[in-house]
Amino acid sequence: MNDAHAINLSWLLRLRWGAIVGQVALILGVHFGLGMSQRLGPLFATLAVAAASNVALGLWTRRARTLREWQPWAVMALDVVLLTVLLDLSGGPFNPFSALYLVHIALAAVVLRAGWTWALAGLAIACFGALFVDHLWFPAGGEAAQHPQHHIHDVRMHLEGMWAAFALAAGFIVYFVQRVTRALAAREAELVAARAASARHEKLTALATLAAGAAHELSTPLSTIAVAARELERHLSRTEPGASSLEDARLIREQVARCRDILTQMASGAGAWHGESIVELAPAALVEEALEGLPGREQVRVQVDGRAREERELVPAHAFARAIRGVVKNALQASAPEAEVRLGLAREAEGWRLSVEDAGEGMPAEVLARAGEPFFTTKAPGEGMGLGLFLTRAVLDQLGGRLVLDSTPGRGTSVVLTWPAGGLRQSAALSRGASRV
Repeated sequence: MNDAHAINLSWLLRLRWGAIVGQVALILGVHFGLGMSQRLGPLFATLAVAAASNVALGLWTRRARTLREWQPWAVMALDVVLLTVLLDLSGGPFNPFSALYLVHIALAAVVLRAGWTWALAGLAIACFGALFVDHLWFPAGGEAAQHPQHHIHDVRMHLEGMWAAFALAAGFIVYFVQRVTRALAAREAELVAARAASARHEKLTALATLAAGAAHELSTPLSTIAVAARELERHLSRTEPGASSLEDARLIREQVARCRDILTQMASGAGAWHGESIVELAPAALVEEALEGLPGREQVRVQVDGRAREERELVPAHAFARAIRGVVKNALQASAPEAEVRLGLAREAEGWRLSVEDAGEGMPAEVLARAGEPFFTTKAPGEGMGLGLFLTRAVLDQLGGRLVLDSTPGRGTSVVLTWPAGGLRQSAALSRGASRV
């Protein structure tokens, strides 16, 4: 957000320089080209204030480390006030360039939030109305003598109508531009999320392909090594029972078994939801399947909404249960042996919400930012491959859900899984309808 404010201020600086140059050219053109006498001294003094403020703003933005949203608003508010002074010195509400107020309002509607934009619109309406005080409602004697036609009743009604129309136009501009801006921002967020989900899907597909290929290509060499190590272990146990090479042979077998387990986990985990049939299942049954046989199950305190046992959803059951199991397993590993892990499953208006909270030490910000990346893990070797959260997020992407991590050092970690109710049911219905066509 700070970068956005910096970009807005940099463009605002350029626009202000362009406005100052344009105003100087306009004043000189009207005064000398059209022969309409203007109060050059006060007008150029006002423009000098604008130029000085722009120079000061440029120097300040180069040194400032943090920018706030009120700062662009303050610059725009100053421009509205300076425009009011220029208009007051050159005809007041009779000056056709009073329409430039709308430029400031439109610019604010694009770069500022609604509250700040409405505040600037209110300031512009008040400043435009202030021009009527000196030039229309309570004109000075000299002004009335010079321009008696300005105070005809019809002209007065026309100008007051212009002020009302200006206020109405300002309101419409703020409202609709803000709505369009919010819609575009929401659409951009959806596109970013879709691109991220697509990237995760591509990674998962590549991982599944790699794991399956590696498991196929390495199964024979690993089996050969395991058999040879076993025969070597038998031979050494008969000839040299106490030799250190016997322990080496056993270590080789253990490491080969570990390699085969890793390949099996990668192949089954990464490809679990690819091609798995979708079944109708109660969400509570997913939790029960995920916790069945899990070491440390007695530490998990489960709270399940009653509706989770009654309603049924179309889900890839085994992949989803394995994903939940991985999240709970992470929570158990992060917690002390006797600490409690809380698991809650609730039905909300939008769908289902499953939360897992551990009693661990939490994660610092730099670790939390990378959690969920494939093969990123802080566990000791042999305790995990860093695929659990990545695969869980992939399953939730298939369901149209989300995974949210929240962790504070010293306070544990919370993992929240949400997915819409009936999402896959609707997708399946659409697919069946399309197939009939």
